[in-house]
Amino acid sequence: MTTTTTNTRLPLSAEDAARRSADVRTIGLIGLAHGTSHFFHLLLPPLFPHFIREFGLSYSEVGLLVTVFFVISGVGQALSGFLVDRTGARPILFAAIACFFLASVLAGFAGGFGGLMAAAALAGLGNAPFHPVDFTILNKRVSSARLGHAFSVHGISGNLGWAVSPVFLIGLTEAFNSVRAAYAGTALLALVVMGILYLNRDALDDRQGSWGHEKAGAAAAPVEHPMAFLKLPSVWLCFSFFFFTTAALAAIQSFASPALSQLYGLPLGATAFVVTGYMLCGAAGMVLGGFLVNRSERLERQISLAMSGAAALLLLAGIGWLPPVAAACVAALAGFGTGIAGPSRDMLIKRASPPGATGRVYGTVYSGLDTGFAVAAPIFGALMDGGHPRGIFFGAAIALMLGVGAAGLVGVSRRR
Repeated sequence: MTTTTTNTRLPLSAEDAARRSADVRTIGLIGLAHGTSHFFHLLLPPLFPHFIREFGLSYSEVGLLVTVFFVISGVGQALSGFLVDRTGARPILFAAIACFFLASVLAGFAGGFGGLMAAAALAGLGNAPFHPVDFTILNKRVSSARLGHAFSVHGISGNLGWAVSPVFLIGLTEAFNSVRAAYAGTALLALVVMGILYLNRDALDDRQGSWGHEKAGAAAAPVEHPMAFLKLPSVWLCFSFFFFTTAALAAIQSFASPALSQLYGLPLGATAFVVTGYMLCGAAGMVLGGFLVNRSERLERQISLAMSGAAALLLLAGIGWLPPVAAACVAALAGFGTGIAGPSRDMLIKRASPPGATGRVYGTVYSGLDTGFAVAAPIFGALMDGGHPRGIFFGAAIALMLGVGAAGLVGVSRRR
């Protein structure tokens, strides 16, 4: 009697196929929402040279606009995590995108620093709930087998939002010779995204899902105070990790373009797209990072290697030894290293989250992102005003290495 074995994959059952389809749909919609939030992070920075010229502002003053955005976003993010856990994520998502629409209107009609400040504040309010909302919906509605890829798509979409924003705003401003035309375009974009999400709102209903790790531990999980998660060292280490890595990102997003222009004599019109290149390289890195994250238990080691490489490239760009075009390319390529680390970062936070506190943990941890932007932007702006463009790249590299140290401590804390 002969036994025959075959490697032919069995077709998916109807239930598995439906589950996969539902996962893909939810991941895609959250990716769109997250990309939109990152697009509106850069509602103002790509047009900083215009505001400096038209309104007589300094680099420190336009850096303060970034600070206002992220102070409001950071405080709101920590608070919105509790609101998401209590009321659900979907209605808050729609309110956030409505804020982006209104911020675009304010930016388009701004006549000076005060109007820009109001637009920054409203956009920051809209940005506040996105990470608690996104990760609550993903963790509740996406199967655990596809969660690593969901985190990867989430990160990629954010980088793509950052990459598209400068091209969109600068392109419309130059095409119509009008800042108002650019902000009319961003307002329309917010409405289109709102319409797409509303038509597919059933795939975003976090009341219809449940966390797998909550099911597994439901019987044994004790009832804790809503603030008990704040006692976990891993939560604050994750916060510090976000703070340092975002400080580096703030330097690149807001000031890499004028810094490269001053260091290497490149035209601002060309260096403005270094941020786009950095984000596209980051998106490519996240594709690879999404495959690596499910194969590694030592996520902090993966993060350390990727971010150390990115720091080395930023140092190389800042030294001034490279030809001008090569320096711009090296600065953009650094995004690949930070991108690889992205999915591992999000999975590290998931593993550090107690059952039932996902919104609160993500809200608190990701407020480190907002805090990093808020603190770093005026500091790096002051470096530019002081005539120290190299400080943009050196400071970003140092911040990345501090983030590497924080990630290592998160890993040690989890194992203990």
